[in-house]
Amino acid sequence: MRAVVARVRRASVTVEDDDGTPLRVSGRIGPGLLVLLGVHRDDVGDTDRPVTMARKLHELRLLRGADGTEASCAGTGAPLLVVSQFTLYGDTRKGRRPSWSAAARPADAEPVVDAVVAALRERGATVGTGEFGANMAVESVNDGPFTVLVEV
Repeated sequence: MRAVVARVRRASVTVEDDDGTPLRVSGRIGPGLLVLLGVHRDDVGDTDRPVTMARKLHELRLLRGADGTEASCAGTGAPLLVVSQFTLYGDTRKGRRPSWSAAARPADAEPVVDAVVAALRERGATVGTGEFGANMAVESVNDGPFTVLVEV
């Protein structure tokens, strides 16, 4: 499992129609973390990885604490916006077309993404989400910018 995590001042996900017409905002946060989450085909069926990813995301010290030190969502109560992103497993080493063979199939990936979100919520995190498989417009105002790659 792979996540690109950005510290944001605000972020939102708008679900769009096939022609790009906005339909509804599915998730919105203020200061917190935007998490683009990719599921590898080997993550399917592993019940430990979603819990491990949730713990790492919740406890990552990427935020600014009240005293100016590094802090986590767990310590500050800052929200997370989790958006499924199968393209994180695109392989561009050969040719001009990415290969998606490492990414989990949508029917297999969705329960894994849901498990990460559920594990975050079980930890007490406030979590907004995108809509799995939908055409989404993701907007963010990065803070820093401060962006890291997290893998489990």
